Amino acid sequence: MTTIADVLAAARARLNRLEAAEAARVVAEGGKLVDIRPGWQRVAEGEVPGAVVIERNHLEWRLDPTSEARIPEATDHDVAWVVLCSEGYTSSLAAAALQDLGIHRATDVVGGFRAWQEAGLPSAPGTGEPPDYALRAGEHSVGS
Repeated sequence: MTTIADVLAAARARLNRLEAAEAARVVAEGGKLVDIRPGWQRVAEGEVPGAVVIERNHLEWRLDPTSEARIPEATDHDVAWVVLCSEGYTSSLAAAALQDLGIHRATDVVGGFRAWQEAGLPSAPGTGEPPDYALRAGEHSVGS
């Protein structure tokens, strides 16, 4: 029998997880930070200026370069996507799912948004604004 702890451990075993400061450095060097938290959580906790917001249920469709529903930033499988959730659990599973799609540089932030804030990295109050892709006319609807 497999438990969620087993699944999480397997996901993390293949990731090069980043501490918050290291994640900020990767983003400064051209990586992309993707915040997968739902809107209510971003409002409650805050947001990272400049992060690409893609709620978890749309992530694979929006970042797979071969998907018709991809965002413009999903240019190829070599983009260094750094996944951010609240505490660094869901982001590990999400980053592993991106690796399953061939996005081999996908990883996540140890401790999530909370660690990002504790490290004194840029954050702002949450606005509750929907992700950009949700506002674009003619976009494909995915994963509800």
